[in-house]
Formats: sequence, structure tokens, C-alpha cells
Amino acid sequence: MRNPHNERVSSDIDGHGPERTCILSGEKAARDAFVRLAISPDGLVLPDVHARAPGRGAWLGVDRQGLEIALAKGKLKGALARAYKGAALTIPDDLGDRIEQALTRAFTDRLGLEVKSGRLLLGSDRIAQNARDGKVAWLAHAADAAEDGSRKLDQAWRVGREEEGSGLQGTRLPLDRATLSVALGRDNVVHLALSDRGAAERVGQSLQRLLKFQGRAEGRNPAEPNDENAAAPDASCATLN
Repeated sequence: MRNPHNERVSSDIDGHGPERTCILSGEKAARDAFVRLAISPDGLVLPDVHARAPGRGAWLGVDRQGLEIALAKGKLKGALARAYKGAALTIPDDLGDRIEQALTRAFTDRLGLEVKSGRLLLGSDRIAQNARDGKVAWLAHAADAAEDGSRKLDQAWRVGREEEGSGLQGTRLPLDRATLSVALGRDNVVHLALSDRGAAERVGQSLQRLLKFQGRAEGRNPAEPNDENAAAPDASCATLN
């Protein structure tokens, strides 16, 4: 990845703090809420979801629908041309797919790290016991998990957290059990839980980026009770001027 001519990109000129600017909407937000685009040596625009590629990047805060509209209308091309001072760039037609795949991989990689650390709980019985004991900070279900099994774990979680009647429930993931099983190297991964609050925050943050790009609203992350607005996609950033 490179920044043509080593020019500073407008979306990166925000001082040394974590705030960045969406090149399509102009909205400012923490860099972790956006997706960074970087340029390969041959000028191909690619997602850099971990923001590790060298050189300056451009930041996107729109969801996939907003990106597709910007691509179709040439607005992304124009925004990148301004950001990179007219350098020759190639925007792949499947940029939306590439971003979503990269965000999905970042999320499953995060889960994989928690598996290796021993902090990710798998198996309904184990999760249910920890949930009833108040030892679950984050609970999630595969996209194709049975409703009955999910409800039982949700109820155990509410009991353990002393939040009966609150409607608190685990997150329905945008990945099915087959995808989760392959990603984690385990058989039949249907329900997942984390007992460590820090791990729950890390996983929740990675998941919210994916859900936001998919245009899916998500409720409060129980691991972050004081951040009620962080989970929902930002409508203003999805509106193109």
C-alpha cells in the first residue's frame, strides 16, 4: 500500500488524535468507527480495516448502501481524486464485497484470539451455567441458531445479571454456525459467550463495525453500558451530499 506522491490525504489531516473524517459525508468520528482505504503500489484502492498500511489513507463512515450509491454516481471516485490530488487510482467494482469480507475476517480473527486465550465460552451447557452465575459479559447466537435454545440462554443471562424482565438478549450474529465453526476451528459453534469484560468490549467493537457497514442496527452492548449510541449505524454519515 502507498500514498501517491506522499501527499497528505484530507481525511487524515485531523492532528494526531483518533478522530477522522469520512471523505463522502464529511462527518467526523473516532477512527475505530470508520473504515480506512489505502492504495496498493499499482494504484488499486483496497480496504485497510486495521489501519496498518503505510502512507496516508482515506476514511469511510458510510454503510454499504451509501458506498454503492457513491460508486454508481461517481462520487467516491471524485472524493478519492480530491484526496489524492488526481493520482491515478483504480477502484475495484467489488469494493463493497472486499470491505465486508475484510470486516468479517477482522471479527472472526478477534473471536479466534479470544478462543486461544481461553476467554471465549462455547457450548450451551457451559454458557448457561456461567450466565446463571453472573459470569457472562457478552452473549451471541449464530444467525441460524434455534430460537428456543437462544431464548433459554438469554433468560439465564438475565437471571445472572439480575435483569429479569429487561428484555436483554444475546446478539444475533450475521454469521451462521457453519461459518463460525470454520473460523474458530470448532464443531457446531451455535452460541458464544465471553466472561471477560475487556474481551467483550474488543469483540463488540469489531462486531459493531461490521454491522454498521451492513446497515444493521444493533442494541446496547452490555459490556459498554455508558455507550448507548455507538452501536447504531449513523444515518447522517450514510447521506451523500
